[in-house]
Amino acid sequence: MHRRLHGRAALFGTDPAGLAPRLVGLRPHQHRAVSVEHPREVPFVVLTGARGLGKSAVLEELRDAYQGHTPVALVDCAAPEFAAPPSGRPAEAWSPLAHALLVIAEQLAAPVTGAGRIQFPRLMSGLVAVAAGGWGDADSERIRREVERILLLNESGSWLSGIAGRWAGRVAANVVTAVSGTGQLLTAAIEATLDSLSEGFGNRRHQRASIWYRDYPNAGGHARRGLMLLSGHFRAGGTSRQHAERYLVRALLADLTEAYAGVLPRMQRIGRPLVLVDNAQSPPGPGLMDAVLRDRAEDIADQVVFVAGLRGTGDLLRSAVRRELSELARRTDWTPDAGAPSSRALLVPLPPLGPDDTLHIVGAACGELAVPPQLPHATHRLTGGNPLGITVLAEAAAQRQPGAGSLGELLTGEVRLAQDQPGAPAYLELLDRLVPADRLDELTVLAAAHDHDSACALAAVLLSDAFGPADVRALETRLAQEGLPPTPGQFVGDPFVRTLLLLRLHHLDADHARWRLAHETLIRHYASAGDGTAGTGYRLHHQLALGDTEPAVARLRDAFPVLGTRGWLAALRFVASAPYFHAHDAQGRDFTGRGDGRAAVALGRTDAGYDVPDGADPTLHLRVRRLLHAVWQLSDPLVLPDSTVSDRLRFELEQLSNLRPAGNELLWRASREWPEDALAGRPLRLPEDDDQNAGGA
Repeated sequence: MHRRLHGRAALFGTDPAGLAPRLVGLRPHQHRAVSVEHPREVPFVVLTGARGLGKSAVLEELRDAYQGHTPVALVDCAAPEFAAPPSGRPAEAWSPLAHALLVIAEQLAAPVTGAGRIQFPRLMSGLVAVAAGGWGDADSERIRREVERILLLNESGSWLSGIAGRWAGRVAANVVTAVSGTGQLLTAAIEATLDSLSEGFGNRRHQRASIWYRDYPNAGGHARRGLMLLSGHFRAGGTSRQHAERYLVRALLADLTEAYAGVLPRMQRIGRPLVLVDNAQSPPGPGLMDAVLRDRAEDIADQVVFVAGLRGTGDLLRSAVRRELSELARRTDWTPDAGAPSSRALLVPLPPLGPDDTLHIVGAACGELAVPPQLPHATHRLTGGNPLGITVLAEAAAQRQPGAGSLGELLTGEVRLAQDQPGAPAYLELLDRLVPADRLDELTVLAAAHDHDSACALAAVLLSDAFGPADVRALETRLAQEGLPPTPGQFVGDPFVRTLLLLRLHHLDADHARWRLAHETLIRHYASAGDGTAGTGYRLHHQLALGDTEPAVARLRDAFPVLGTRGWLAALRFVASAPYFHAHDAQGRDFTGRGDGRAAVALGRTDAGYDVPDGADPTLHLRVRRLLHAVWQLSDPLVLPDSTVSDRLRFELEQLSNLRPAGNELLWRASREWPEDALAGRPLRLPEDDDQNAGGA
């Protein structure tokens, strides 16, 4: 496997052969054949997931692995060239899918080991017919440019290469001449193109291609009429255009099939052609996928390997076969359903990377630099294995070490991701790639919310009057489509993305005014909801985020004797998951310094100067206070774990277990498991509940 990728051996492995070599029929980076899986029908592989999980990196690696060995094309549907027609080209004669087919064919045409260029006469004819529909008032130079680019899809790349290029220029000139001064522009262009396939250097293959459009619906056996109808359907838009586009996709695949037909081409071309489609959720991706899947369902066969990257979970492909990446290391176990076109797709969610992968990425980036030993584990905990997050943090560490003592400092510090680009804070670089740019401001505020109602409360105070409950619902839907659905208790479900958004919220103002206002709004929202267990927990959580620790200590202290042990631990863990961004002094007042006083409290260094509230058990109160601060710091994803605080966490939980005989076992387990989790860079897990008296959080 190529060294740039980690955790993707099931795709690129050679022993045993991974998914890519089994489908393409070649070893990656080699011109050595591998037995193909699914020799009769190839699954349309769709890699799914949220931003930053490495879909683009996988597709780029596939291109690099097979380029020059078998025909390969890579298109990014989010590229600007697919957003709108080029200058002067009318919209009725252009579409993202038609343009993508031209770009794909241009790449597939390149010569490979043991075989020359692939020609695309069928696609060429169809694209000329589509382009000619927009030449009504075009200047001759624009027509010439468009025609020459399309006609060069038919260049052979043989010893006639230069002559073929000049031939394309002559045909373009003939087309311009034919359409000048006549009212039958489309007819003249189509006739000149068809004539070019049967004259000059046209061979038997070209002649077969020239009659291919005779089978276009209602063409009556006349290729010219078929191309006229295709052009008319394309200009009509709507479902008529979709019909025409589907036929253009079929033309591309028919040209590829013919390139592999016959004894000699099969001997020369030992790998299937590979088409890679990034950001397939954007046009032209959906149309291309639909056309290929529908034709395959109708037994219009091809042998092209399609691999697409799709943001989200692929819910629109309802009947697709779904497999985890690890399940594909040796075989796919893929069988399509005859009656469902989408079953021709194989959905593969890209999983996050593991701790070992994170260790290797950080090590490779930092090289010989001395980095804190906890950095890789803490990086994995923060990112959840997100490859983009790991890579950016590793690069930030390499550029800032020594000197950065926490992940928070790495994120807020400047990082330069490319030599030709200016540096920027790492958290902003990540947000630019991980969340929709058009909703960044709204998400920054709503990241503090826990559900729809609390998000609406925040929107009413911090967002414009035009952003109401319906917009909150729409944003929830958008996040789910992006592969970031909400989780119980959090409006933004992904912990890494939520942490980055909250970090941005904290730094929106020099005095952190909007940060404070967001948490104050949620405190009021949950205070008005009554004193239920859940509402109280949320209120304490946001009070803690503002540095007000006393309400949380008092509530946890009073609940300890009466609340079930597991429920109490869950409440402690949730309240202490409040964000903390080194901007509060010992009294909870906001300031711009970098001090973090949680360790001092957790270790008991402030006990002597602290006044225990009247009527409270001093021992229990101080123990809960120390424990809260220990959990708060050790579960903070922006702070490197502190072994001294971890030891104190173990001790405080042990001592609490002596005060609670009914919950002794769960508290004892937590005293062992929570310090281990913290030092290993894992979220704190609740012990398995064997305590019959344990209640909910």
